[in-house]
Amino acid sequence: MRLNTLTMSAFGPYAGEQTIDFRRFGTNGLYLVSGDTGAGKTTIFDAIVYGLYGSVSGDVRETSMLRSRYADDRTPTFVKLTFEVNGQTYHVLRGPEYERPKARGTGTTKQKALCELTFEDGRPPVTKAALVNSAIEEA
Repeated sequence: MRLNTLTMSAFGPYAGEQTIDFRRFGTNGLYLVSGDTGAGKTTIFDAIVYGLYGSVSGDVRETSMLRSRYADDRTPTFVKLTFEVNGQTYHVLRGPEYERPKARGTGTTKQKALCELTFEDGRPPVTKAALVNSAIEEA
């Protein structure tokens, strides 16, 4: 498997949208992720694992903790991951369930979790989490 791009929105410490284009690093498949403590390095791995499996790396965090506390209320929380396996390109979009302000009126409402896997070979998208997980594991 080769990672192509990772986009995180209102995810972990990233209040806005951040995209990492792994294709810029070549095809050797070995990357160094470095930075100060608290810079968001683990969040990158959490986003990759969340995109692929719908969970996070390690035992400390839960998916309910993924929404950035620094994000604007109107900024959606999601991870988009594009990767290749055996010449096939896959696009997975996942977002956790979280409370957000209502579009009209006062108060909050639950933003439902997102889960979608799309293919570049013309197959229809998959939108149920268990089927997305199964398709990714199969790949």
